[in-house]
Amino acid sequence: MSESCDLRIGIICYPTYGGSGAVAVDLAAALANRGHEVHVISYASPFRMETSGKLLFHEVAVPEYPLFRYPPYAMALASKLAEVTAHHELQVLHAHYAIPHSMAAFVAREIHGDERIGVLTTLHGTDITLVGSDPSYRPSTAYALRRSDAITAVSEYLKDETLRTICDSCVIGVVPNFVDTVRYAPRERMELRTHYAKDDEPLLMHMSNFRPVKRVLDVVRVFHRVYQDMPARLVMVGDGPERPAAERLVRELELHHRVTFTGAMPDASRLLSQADAFLLPSDGESFGLAALEALSCGVPVVGARAGGLPEVVIDGESGILESVGDCEAMGSRLSEILGNVATRESYRQRARRRVEEHFRTDRVAPRYEDVYRSILERRAHR
Repeated sequence: MSESCDLRIGIICYPTYGGSGAVAVDLAAALANRGHEVHVISYASPFRMETSGKLLFHEVAVPEYPLFRYPPYAMALASKLAEVTAHHELQVLHAHYAIPHSMAAFVAREIHGDERIGVLTTLHGTDITLVGSDPSYRPSTAYALRRSDAITAVSEYLKDETLRTICDSCVIGVVPNFVDTVRYAPRERMELRTHYAKDDEPLLMHMSNFRPVKRVLDVVRVFHRVYQDMPARLVMVGDGPERPAAERLVRELELHHRVTFTGAMPDASRLLSQADAFLLPSDGESFGLAALEALSCGVPVVGARAGGLPEVVIDGESGILESVGDCEAMGSRLSEILGNVATRESYRQRARRRVEEHFRTDRVAPRYEDVYRSILERRAHR
């Protein structure tokens, strides 16, 4: 296949809020903009997907029958994949999240009967560290990885975890997450900021699904440490199981007049660009897409030296990294940065530069194209 030939790609993902779905949709849009025909397949339209002539969405219908205690989504997905593959002559099926997407892609290829179709599996995090490591799913996950024509992980950390816990013989490439540097860009102070903080007050932000791994109570504790030094504000974007506990801690520390919980926001890029620091003290980010989006907005990130976050944030340059749970050190160092205008501006500039040099869409999308073409070349010679 020549380098100039456009590809026909099927992207399989979950449509809900979260890193894997966001990256899959952004990749689909980037590939379509580069001239490829891209088909996104899922049980609902992904939360920020916009279709176009080159980018189409196909919904998987999962009928319910009394016989089935749980609707067999994987089989319905495989059938839809086979249908779309046949009708649009797809060449590559790109599964984001191993289970059940990779397995459905293999079945679809068998149904279609064309061995030239390639299957790429991209690992995002919990498909390995949570689902894949569960004894109920580990054998299936390992099988899905071994059957894939190629495997990519979004960080060296996730690659190492996969080799250690799931498939030590697998060959895994690393293609990092990326960000739209136009959507996520530094902006001048806007009226939106006045809803949460005065111009002279540092505005801190956290954005997540409020699961335990995000350590949202530590977010509050880090902010509390900063507030001891200056009249800062905190905005908590998102929702999830740990939100009630975080709200209780805010009340206990008498910070309720300084902390705002916004709930989930489909696109918080405009709000994020108003922050002076982004707090992400998680104990196991496989990459940290929210951190990358913050850096792209020129917002330094304060987090834990764990998981894949050190591959995104450079301690002392684009943010602060301390040991998991060391809220005192995180807050103290952040106060020093926020208290010096020149230092704050230096961090902002280096945060943005970090993204422009390593994580721009136009730097990362071609790496997936290379993987697709490599897969197709190998399968064509089988």
